[in-house]
Amino acid sequence: MSRADQLYDWFDTRLDLENGQKFLGKAFPAEDSFLLGEVALFCFLLLVLSGIFLGFFFEPSTSDVEYEGSVQKFQGEEMPEAFVSVLHITYDVPFGMFIRRLHHWAAHLFVASIGLHMLRVFFTGSYRNPREPNWIVGTGLAALAMGAAYTGYALPFDEFAATATSIGYNLTISIPLLGDFLGKVVFGGEFPSSATIPRLYFLHVLVIPTAIAVGLAVHMAILIRQKHTEAPRESDVTTGRQTVDRENDDVIIGLPAFPNQAAVSAVVFFATAATLSALSGLLPVHNVAEYGPNDPASTPELIMPDWFLMWVYGFLKLLPQWASFSVGSVHVSGEFIGGIVLPGLVFAAVAAWPFIDRTESPTHFTADPLSRPWQTAVGVAAVAFIMIASIAGMNNILAGQVLDTSTSAVNPILTAALLLVPPLFGAVTYLLLRDGEPTPSEGGDVAADGGPESTPDGGGADPAPDAGDDPTAAESEEGDDA
Repeated sequence: MSRADQLYDWFDTRLDLENGQKFLGKAFPAEDSFLLGEVALFCFLLLVLSGIFLGFFFEPSTSDVEYEGSVQKFQGEEMPEAFVSVLHITYDVPFGMFIRRLHHWAAHLFVASIGLHMLRVFFTGSYRNPREPNWIVGTGLAALAMGAAYTGYALPFDEFAATATSIGYNLTISIPLLGDFLGKVVFGGEFPSSATIPRLYFLHVLVIPTAIAVGLAVHMAILIRQKHTEAPRESDVTTGRQTVDRENDDVIIGLPAFPNQAAVSAVVFFATAATLSALSGLLPVHNVAEYGPNDPASTPELIMPDWFLMWVYGFLKLLPQWASFSVGSVHVSGEFIGGIVLPGLVFAAVAAWPFIDRTESPTHFTADPLSRPWQTAVGVAAVAFIMIASIAGMNNILAGQVLDTSTSAVNPILTAALLLVPPLFGAVTYLLLRDGEPTPSEGGDVAADGGPESTPDGGGADPAPDAGDDPTAAESEEGDDA
């Protein structure tokens, strides 16, 4: 036995490598839209790597220190240490500005890719039995991604970021009975206190990333344990081992995990990194030097959250003053209803959707959105609802810079649009799809969404050596020979 064989045998007896090889022939999707989840995964990886770099230089403290750096207008001034450290990263650390921009754009693409991935799953019905648990996990990951972005937004402690972050503090303390307690736990007391930045930093670099990492691990484990969904086939599919009937969803057709899917994943990773690098090199991010350090005595002229939280801001702007009320000694404010209750209901509705549009038997083929009138209509209405709410979050820009009027004149129109346009869009979508002929789904011999481990002799997927020779792998759910 050669030394290489001896080394392999040593690891095999301890790590069961032979059993692990069975996964290498597992069928994975070959459709572009199925790669959005991988984009999100790679964005998170780049966020962690760039965050580690930034963490070497960032100081999570609001204590004043004298600035001695490259920005001339702040020379010799006493400013918060967090703000000074961000200036240092941006203008004095080699590649600091690039890495800070990369972290910024990776955060935005992370949230965007999760959102697009969920839309793909929604409109193709890939959340149905048995994939409800993974939809719930994905919904939680979307909420955590927004939370990570919010806590990171505050860390530079410049005037703009501190003022925008205070909106979250006001929402937190508006929670009846628990508001003051949560405000002390999350923000360290009345905002901004000396404990605010350290606590948000702790949440941003440890608590939320750990929760996201665990959520991604659970998401991937469920994905691997279950079969992938697959687009309906146009005809029977001949693999390297058998012919699979076009209507047989017990066997999933797709690319083997290695080397084919591994190569695709490598391309997606480098494409994601290249896109983020281009954005980082060409587009600026939040200019902390322009706004200056936090100044409680002043407020920037234009304050708004990032685009993925704009819909929540829209709820706050459109909710009328009379929405506040009291029940005995408990006061329920409009901020609580608009900033906590309504967004919570949105996330609850998203998480509950697989149990509303449920199927009794497992479904392994994706659905054509054009053949699902009421489900697609609900999706269109929901997208319109979030978009109009986001526009409402920018009502001051819409009123002052676009329409040259006041927000008081625009808000009733936006409120009416928020209540009427989504149901209208949904109804029109439903009528069009109900009366029209379904468009045949395009599907080939590639597969999609999760699967149990397959075995060379009883479970469907080709073992690794054959997978490299045949670019199409078949995977069986019940041990059918594929």
